[in-house]
Amino acid sequence: MSDQQMQQLGDQTIAQLDSENQLVATNSQYAERLANLTKGWDVVDGNNLDFNVYQVPEMNAFAVPNGSIRLYSGLMDEMNDDEVRYVIAHEIGHVALGHSKRAFQVAYAASAAREAAAASGSSTAAVLSSSELGELGEKLINAQFSQRQENEADDYAIELLKEHDMDVEASISALRKLEAKYGNDSSFFSSHPASGDRANRLESTLN
Repeated sequence: MSDQQMQQLGDQTIAQLDSENQLVATNSQYAERLANLTKGWDVVDGNNLDFNVYQVPEMNAFAVPNGSIRLYSGLMDEMNDDEVRYVIAHEIGHVALGHSKRAFQVAYAASAAREAAAASGSSTAAVLSSSELGELGEKLINAQFSQRQENEADDYAIELLKEHDMDVEASISALRKLEAKYGNDSSFFSSHPASGDRANRLESTLN
């Protein structure tokens, strides 16, 4: 899949996910808070980024390789500003380091969307139905990142926070909240394993 096709498919997938989930109102506290927290991050390392919040009570966040990053309102309810910034920086890391792109390629390869495109003789996403795009989006949200990828995204996040003179220690407290909520053996969000182990690693790195 070319970068152009990836962009097109990413655009269509996030549009479908946005239509399936309730986006917070543009004048809501969530939207205003997110706009403030992401100020200056419209473009990071050449990646055009787009941020929004789903009105969902879970503590979750995910990134699409086209630069679309979505947070769940439940995560913003549980975390302070510095902790939310760490989560956003971590998701930016997945985009900038190509992790989201690889996860998207895996999800696409295993989806009905790819079969539909192949059957139509098209190499683009133009022929995909809403249900096929929705399935692809769900696979992406639930994609599993390796521990190496998680550590790389954490390290990227720390450097990005340092670059903007932001609180890097908040990465540890954010991960501890996820550990308390979901445990260390379950997932970090729906797709990020071993939050406690990662918090321990960052503690030893930063202190």
